Formats: sequence, C-alpha cells, structure tokens
Amino acid sequence: MNGQQGEKGEPGSKGEKGDLGPAGARGAIGKKGSRGIKGSKGDNSKDQRSAFSAGLSKSFPPPNVPIKFDKILYNDQEDYNPSTGKFNCSIPGAYVFAYHMTIRGRPARISIVAQNKKIVKTRETLYGQEIDQASFLVILKLNAGDQVWLEVGRDWNGIYVSAEDDSIFTGFLLYPDDIYETLA
Repeated sequence: MNGQQGEKGEPGSKGEKGDLGPAGARGAIGKKGSRGIKGSKGDNSKDQRSAFSAGLSKSFPPPNVPIKFDKILYNDQEDYNPSTGKFNCSIPGAYVFAYHMTIRGRPARISIVAQNKKIVKTRETLYGQEIDQASFLVILKLNAGDQVWLEVGRDWNGIYVSAEDDSIFTGFLLYPDDIYETLA
C-alpha cells in the first residue's frame, strides 16, 4: 500500500561536469561588418628612380669616344652627364637603354658601351644622300658606379640631326636590385 507523498526535500549537491557533446551544425553567415578606419600613409621614400632622355645637337659626332647628347629632354635625377655623354648608375638594378638615330649620307656603326665593354654593336649601311632611321633597345644589369654611353666607329659615322630630324639616347631604371628584399 502506498502512503501519502511527503514534502519536497532540500536540493542536492552539484554534480560533476559532463563530457563535451558533438559539434553542432554551422550557422548562417552573418551581416557584413562596418568598414575599418583608413590606415596611415605609407613610406614612399623607398621609391627609387633614375631616367634620362637626351638629344644630339650636332651631326656626325667624333668616333670611338662617348657621344655627347647635349639637348636634355629629361634628366631630373641628373644621372646622365651631357658634358661627358655618360650615364652614371647610382641605383643597382635592371635598366632599359634605347636609341633612335637619324642616319644620313654614310653608314653608321653604333655601340652601347657599359662597364667599359662594347655590349651591343649595330650598324646601318646607308650610302648617298638618303636618310634612314636606326633604333635599338636593350636591358642591362648594372651596379652602382657603372657607366653607359654610345659610340660610333671610325668611317661609320652617319648620325645626323637637323631641324626636322633628331637622334636620341634614353635610359631608365626598370627595377632596383633590392625589389624582392623590400617585399619580403
């Protein structure tokens, strides 16, 4: 026989923590957060620049010496010296050099000289009073202190300029040697 139910007793002591259950299903993607504050301006003092472009003012420059391109079109960093005709490398790296010459009346043999060696030699074989164009572009790896210039060979000096015809020498830094070190 069952008796009457007694009064509710005092709560028992807290039991031990149970085991961690399995991971639940992934929830829905939340709303896009607000835009963060703008960062501070970066340091652009590491931008390294070197470029020049110069024209010739007198036809038929002397052979086997640097051609003095003395009509400066651009030379903000002053790495090209118009009084010597030489580019002076101040930033080691890869450089692009190009020339575009007007040739008149005789052949032209043009050399790009770097590190005191004729790195590139080209020729335009033109005779008579005809006018033609000679162009060339090359990429060179230079160290600080290296010099680059153009020369013509003896008896192969048809480089010409006039009010309607220019002869131009151009060079610029493609990228400095330490570009990958600064990115690392």
